[in-house]
Amino acid sequence: MAQPKIYQPIHPDIAGKLLDEYAAFHNQHLAHAVPVHELPWDASIRNTPAVLGGSEPLKVGSVKDYRLSQCSVRVFTPEGEPPEHGWPVFIFFHGENPYPAAVEDAVDTLQWVYSQGKAELGIDPARIAVGGSSSGGNLAAILTHKAALTEPPIPLVFQLLVVPVVDNTASAEDDRYPSWKENANTVSLVPAKMIWFRNNYSPNKEDWSKWDNSPIFAPDETFRKAPSAWIAVAELDILRDEGITYGEKLKKAGVPVETVVYKGAPHPIMAMDGE
Repeated sequence: MAQPKIYQPIHPDIAGKLLDEYAAFHNQHLAHAVPVHELPWDASIRNTPAVLGGSEPLKVGSVKDYRLSQCSVRVFTPEGEPPEHGWPVFIFFHGENPYPAAVEDAVDTLQWVYSQGKAELGIDPARIAVGGSSSGGNLAAILTHKAALTEPPIPLVFQLLVVPVVDNTASAEDDRYPSWKENANTVSLVPAKMIWFRNNYSPNKEDWSKWDNSPIFAPDETFRKAPSAWIAVAELDILRDEGITYGEKLKKAGVPVETVVYKGAPHPIMAMDGE
């Protein structure tokens, strides 16, 4: 019986660095799949699991969907009674619409949660945090700057950014982020795939340097007003160094930041959640 074709082998450049657990996951789930950036776009991709290998969902008190003006929000409410002043809120973003619609959706969601959340959801509007992974981390980071510029400003208490995209001008051709070259032969998010995502999200190159596309270019004023941050980057991710640089820029602005580098891990670090 013929062996299935391997489309995404683990390159020798990183084979000795990659976590054994992730290597096994990659060989089981991804090695025999054609990379998404080499296939024609098909909307049915939305029907596939967002994170292969993730753990089972945690039990919650309720799950309810809300339709806003241009997007939907899914609300997970914990079991039990809320605290005296209402539930704290963590808004988790993921990529979907192209730029700038995705940013507008994120702003609309935050404004709805802040203005209507107490009545609609029983939340404490003074305890809102934002976060996301990869493109979702991009939106969450942008939102911390947008929140500082609203009238009145929306107070955020925390930001959690996992392998975030913070500079959409980055490439393997410049020297600002060595991880783009160092990890050019990584698994999953290779440079060609990242550029494919970028071109689909933001086709106009003139938009890439705008700070609501690349939050690393946000004004110093809004960096100083940003909430405390926890940033996770992966050692074998091309995005590693821009995430580290973003954390350093927050620290320089006086924001408390913890940046964690996960050794031996590539970009899809959320897949390491499974057993």
